This record gives sequence, C-alpha cells and structure tokens, in this order.
Amino acid sequence: MVTPFTLFSLVRHAGLFAVRSALIALTLLASALSHASDLSDALRSSEYVLLIRHAYAPGVGDPANFTLADCKSQRNLNDEGRKQALRIGTWLKQQGVAAAQVYASPWCRCKDTAELMKFDGFKLEASLASFFDDMSKAKESNMKLQQFIAERIKTKGQQALILVTHHVNIYEYMGENIGSGDMVLVKVNAKGGAVSHKTIRRPE
Repeated sequence: MVTPFTLFSLVRHAGLFAVRSALIALTLLASALSHASDLSDALRSSEYVLLIRHAYAPGVGDPANFTLADCKSQRNLNDEGRKQALRIGTWLKQQGVAAAQVYASPWCRCKDTAELMKFDGFKLEASLASFFDDMSKAKESNMKLQQFIAERIKTKGQQALILVTHHVNIYEYMGENIGSGDMVLVKVNAKGGAVSHKTIRRPE
C-alpha cells in the first residue's frame, strides 16, 4: 500500500534526482566550453600550431611509380576518410576555430583532407611532403618544417595555423605515433621547434 508519506518521499527523491542530473549536465557543458575556448584561444596565439595526420586512406605508402600529378596513382581517402575529414572540419569550428591558414602536403590524401575540412581554402607546402619512401630525408625535412612554422607564426595574426601532413612527418617532429585524422596541438618556440604537445583524438 502506498501511503501519502511514501508518495511524498518518491516525488522528493525524483525531484532531487532531476536537479542532480541537471547540475551534472551543466558541469559537463561548462567543461566542454572551457576546452573549446582553450583550443581556439591557443590557436589564435603565435605560440601554437595544429598538425593533422591526413584522414583515413587504406594501405601503407603509395603504389610503385606513383606521381604527385596523378591522384589515381596514389593511395587516397576512401569514403570513411572523406567523412572523417568533414567531421574534423566541423569539430574544429564547433571548438571556435573560425579562421585558419591551412597548409597541406602535395599528396592528394592530404589535399583532399584539407579541402574537405572546409576552411577558406588551403595552400600546398613542400615541407609537409612525405619522406616515407626515403627515410634518409627525415632530418632535413623536419628542419624545413620548423623553419616554415617559425616564418608562419610571425605573420598569421589571430588565424589558426593548421598543417595537414603525414605520419612520418609528425613522428619525426615530436616522436609520437598518431592515427589517421588525429590532431596534435603543439606549443612551439620562435624557431618552430616543439616545446610541448597534446594529442587530440579524431572526432567520431
């Protein structure tokens, strides 16, 4: 038998649960907004750059005798990779990254990733090119990348600096493996070298 006291207790408990749930939701929202502000604020400064490994392109390396002038001769994004690139761009804008200077490796999978992110265009940058087929170029390539970053952070203003490149380039730059479509927020010094970094998992 449900007594008036029991009914009152149930209602009171339900009310407290609703209030508690609302407070938890507000706390999570505040945390998300704080993270978003941290990312966009960092990228507006001249101390941070965002490196992105191109979105998912099945396989390893490129077919024999590929050429940069012919995308069909290269390893390219599949449907999931294209959707992944779209999600990356959408997610960055949701974080408050509204304006960006985007640079990409000359490889088609990087160019397609940069294009599908849908910022205001992108430019090709040779220092982001893959050296997977000739690892002896790793050190030289990394030095060129640091020089490029050092130049760009001086002139980018409050726009984010976003670089779409390859696994080998990111690993050489900071010594960490990341997955396709993953991002790395890097604090850099005046010479373009990495001071510290934070890996950001690709949005699902």
